[in-house]
Amino acid sequence: MLTDMMIETEIKDGMSWMERALKRTFDVVVAFFALVVLSPVLLVISIVLKREGGGPVLFRQERVGYGGRPFMILKFRTMVSDSEEEGVPLLAHEGDKRLTPVGRYLRERHFDELPQLWNVLVGEMSFVGPRPERQYFIDQIMVHNPDYKYIYMMRPGTTSMATLYNGYTDTMEKMLIRLQMDLDYLQKRSLWLDLKIMLTTIQFILNGKKF
Repeated sequence: MLTDMMIETEIKDGMSWMERALKRTFDVVVAFFALVVLSPVLLVISIVLKREGGGPVLFRQERVGYGGRPFMILKFRTMVSDSEEEGVPLLAHEGDKRLTPVGRYLRERHFDELPQLWNVLVGEMSFVGPRPERQYFIDQIMVHNPDYKYIYMMRPGTTSMATLYNGYTDTMEKMLIRLQMDLDYLQKRSLWLDLKIMLTTIQFILNGKKF
């Protein structure tokens, strides 16, 4: 059952302006070199996806990011093209039958998110930060906890503590848990914490741990 979380709190960013500037510099440098080094991998995945179904290689979807501004998040396409054929936004979940065979392989290893290196490079995302959500679900979350507005103080990320330890956010309860974890991160975040989250994410991927 959902708990009453309507009490608003005052939340401050744990990072100084200098730390935020260094974080952004790190994002740009690493994203640029990662795109160069991984370009052969990106090409191979694109070819495989094109041969699998002939549909678009990239999946674009509007999310809400830094400052509450919308942007188009990029992913390799992992689902059938009519996955939301009735026009109602649906949450992905473990064992989702809308996944294609190649898409399932990519998603289990998080390779589908490699195109987000471009989102990071251009400043729409960061390597570490809250996962960006669609406005449709944000509206529902804010009914239970209006503190979601503080999420807009951060660039959304490719990974986070909530990503690692909260699993698929396929229910409102999990969305609210994710929100609380993201708000805790905002207040405690530092360059050292970002590094630990990134290293843990890499370790999980290499060990085949699902998250």
